[in-house]
Amino acid sequence: MSDLDVGQLLQQMRSMAAMAENKMPTHMPIQSGSEVGKPDFAQLLKDSVNKVNETQKASSGLVKSFELGDPNVNLSEVMIAMRKASVSFEAMKQVRNNLVSAYKEVMRMPV
Repeated sequence: MSDLDVGQLLQQMRSMAAMAENKMPTHMPIQSGSEVGKPDFAQLLKDSVNKVNETQKASSGLVKSFELGDPNVNLSEVMIAMRKASVSFEAMKQVRNNLVSAYKEVMRMPV
């Protein structure tokens, strides 16, 4: 990670934006039976949490390397990694908040 590849970063951002517009996950686990082709919500949620965790660990590793004076890590990489970790955590927090709200709404419904 000596130089920041802006083109690669832009490509990743564009592909993520395209996936968000289509509301399609990067992979869709398939269940057997009557739910063929439907994504497994629990697995998607677990994968998302794991991805946020990986992003935060990578950011922490870059910060530590930069603080220790690693010449292969520059400040822009550290700042971008920190921002990615922050944005992914905030997005996950919003998902959690919406899930809690939906759960509360379902619990208030009469049976």
